[in-house]
Amino acid sequence: MKKNIGVVMGGYSSEYKISLKSGEVVCQHLDAEKYNVYRIHILKDKWVYVTEDGTEKPINKGNFTIEVNGKTVAFDCVFNAIHGTPGEDGYLQGYLELLGIPHTSCPMYQAGLTFNKRDCLAALKPFGIKCASSYYINKGQEINEYEIIEKVGLPCFVKANKAGSSFGISKVHTKENLAAAIETSFKEDDEIIIESFLDGTEVSVGVITYKGEVTVLPITEIVTENDFFDYEAKYQGKSQEITPARLSKEMETKVTEVAKKVYTTLKMKGFSRSEYIFVNGEPHLLEVNTIPGMTTESILPQQAAKAGISLNDLFDNAIEEALK
Repeated sequence: MKKNIGVVMGGYSSEYKISLKSGEVVCQHLDAEKYNVYRIHILKDKWVYVTEDGTEKPINKGNFTIEVNGKTVAFDCVFNAIHGTPGEDGYLQGYLELLGIPHTSCPMYQAGLTFNKRDCLAALKPFGIKCASSYYINKGQEINEYEIIEKVGLPCFVKANKAGSSFGISKVHTKENLAAAIETSFKEDDEIIIESFLDGTEVSVGVITYKGEVTVLPITEIVTENDFFDYEAKYQGKSQEITPARLSKEMETKVTEVAKKVYTTLKMKGFSRSEYIFVNGEPHLLEVNTIPGMTTESILPQQAAKAGISLNDLFDNAIEEALK
């Protein structure tokens, strides 16, 4: 008997358009012989099931069911393709877990922790995970530019603490540009993190649970045409994503071990893609993404393809792991 799979996409953040693209790709690659696939749009103003012809039908938020041809459809599993809130920060995970509905993402606590860059890095530092020097500011707090620069130096990165796809991030080269960068970050979140600039090779490492085993996918090297790997570089072709990365065997081994350690230390499940920069041959963690892009051009699907895992297999495995 075919399983009912709800593919949730959209979300409440600036990333919702990217999420809709990821969700569509998932729907297209799930096996119609095994699954009844339902497109679910979770947006600020509506939660709806979207039919093939574009008709929208409301979701019953009380039990996360839909009505199809006069019958109530409950989901055997939810494929989570929401980047940002509420799909990547733990809210959706908690809701589904309370309802007893399996989902393809990590558990609620891990989602909340990894989505908060400051908390995630603080949790991993005691386990020997290297990262940049950082300075934290909350909205309304007095801003001491001299103290910031003394702590992290210039250039530095100003980031919204809880945002993805490089929204709310700026590279700051001079003290005069610091205030404007902070204001940009506060448009995305009420907490920001300012980090020292790490000069070195940047890589992205996908780690998933595949057929019951924690699996590190082939590593991707990021070479951007812009000042850093910003939104334009990520989504508008202003970068090279080279898989496998051009690393020495020693560097590859080190970052593979660190990425696997991050995944297991945090007790992750499902997908993850973490970013690192090598400084003096040592990988420094930037952040962990638990709902990475799932379009055919996205980094993690590219890595899976290099590992011989098709999109069909990648998505099917995620559901099978969730149903366990």
